Amino acid sequence: MPADVQRLLRELREELRPVEARILGHPYLSALERGEVPRAGLQEFARQQYHIIASDLRSVALAVARAPAGAAQEFFRHALQGEAAAFEHLKAFGTALGLTEEALRAADPLPGAFGYSAYVTWLACYGSAAEFAAAFLVNLPAWGANCGRVSRALQSRYGLAPADVAFFDLFATPPAGFEEGATAVITDGVDRGVEPGLIRRAAHLLQGFELLYWDTLHQAGAKTR
Repeated sequence: MPADVQRLLRELREELRPVEARILGHPYLSALERGEVPRAGLQEFARQQYHIIASDLRSVALAVARAPAGAAQEFFRHALQGEAAAFEHLKAFGTALGLTEEALRAADPLPGAFGYSAYVTWLACYGSAAEFAAAFLVNLPAWGANCGRVSRALQSRYGLAPADVAFFDLFATPPAGFEEGATAVITDGVDRGVEPGLIRRAAHLLQGFELLYWDTLHQAGAKTR
């Protein structure tokens, strides 16, 4: 990894540490681990993720089409496969909660939850591959850690089976080669003249939308009590 890219990623992670701490220590997770999120709140989680993953599938497919040949296309093709697998697992999670795919599709997205995927679409349409990859690279550890906690809580507190929570387990462990692939895309982008400030902005925005997602789900869960 070139020294300038290594420094950029190190600085980004340090800058975003306070936001990441708020995501990892979010009260929604604590409530879930205490068994305090009602079934209706879990259903809301599934409904919102349905819209997010459905949107992200299209956005990542567009990123594949726009990406330069080589490392970027390979990175986004792998990401697209992961999104497709997640979409199928999400339907199983919905089924475990008594929701058909028609019910998931018919639900209205919450603005604060859908903001994440709306920005992913912006990146796919207007951002560089390097911005997109950096945003995903910085965001995945927090999202993955929270997914691991959700999976464990759903099984221990709500009686769901491993097959029901495969959606969360898929994200809990980063795909093999993910960090190396993302770093290669970022390096290629910097070499092509992508401004580091744009890469930094993309990572900050996506992590901010991640926090907004958890805030929104927590508020929605409180309303169902």
